[in-house]
Amino acid sequence: MEHLFSVWPDIIHQLKNSKHVLFLTDYDGTLTDIVERPEDAHLSDEMRNLLQGLSHQSHFTVGVISGRGLKDIRNKVQIKNIIYAGNHGFEITGPGIDFINPRAEEMKSLLCIIQQTLTETLGKIKGIIIENKGLTLAIHYRMVEQNNIKIIDDTINNIIKKIGSSGKIKMNIGKKVYEIKPDIDWDKGQAIRLLMQKYDNGDQNNVLFPVYLGDDSTDEDAFIEINKYPHGISVSVSKEGQNSAAKYYLRSPSEVAVFLKLLLEQAQRGFNG
Repeated sequence: MEHLFSVWPDIIHQLKNSKHVLFLTDYDGTLTDIVERPEDAHLSDEMRNLLQGLSHQSHFTVGVISGRGLKDIRNKVQIKNIIYAGNHGFEITGPGIDFINPRAEEMKSLLCIIQQTLTETLGKIKGIIIENKGLTLAIHYRMVEQNNIKIIDDTINNIIKKIGSSGKIKMNIGKKVYEIKPDIDWDKGQAIRLLMQKYDNGDQNNVLFPVYLGDDSTDEDAFIEINKYPHGISVSVSKEGQNSAAKYYLRSPSEVAVFLKLLLEQAQRGFNG
């Protein structure tokens, strides 16, 4: 991976070849710092204004793709007329699109049973947060004492073995979080593919140019999808040298804000500037 700022002139050159930019980004760890409690991850006014500024550019479509539930991510970002994709893309809403993966929706009742079981077995552990996001579950353990983490890991794996033996659910591990979701061939990458198909008008002279920023293992599918496009820009918000499919990296949400500011300035004066 190369640091994005080190190749900024090349990025501008690539953007000049496009008439429309599909700018997509993760939320936690990308637009905001990782915090102990998910509800405390607030979007700064600066970041909101930059995203809003990009969304007002006629040649930009802006979207946020998050593991959070759809309602939650909309409440966090609070920008009108952009794309919101919740639960890693299982549900999407935005200009001209309203999508819910039908197979994921069928799993809601099973996820409620799993949530109830987890609450009964793990609910008394100090610091654990069991979050039902409608189409997925998240078990946050950032605030849990180290000696309880193995208990949580063993309990979740046992429940997944028993209830998940039917092949209806699967588990991913993120940054201090277990994510339980429907075992469906669907991820952020496929959500991006759906959006590309939706917003690409098929005009070879109006090429849709995709950009995606993310920080976690769940973003790798998105990076891989973005890299399929000749001029796609995939950016991992991570430390230098971290293993990722992304072409470029930024070190922190603070650097993401600088990138958005540079991008907005270029968009306002035209990429030929």
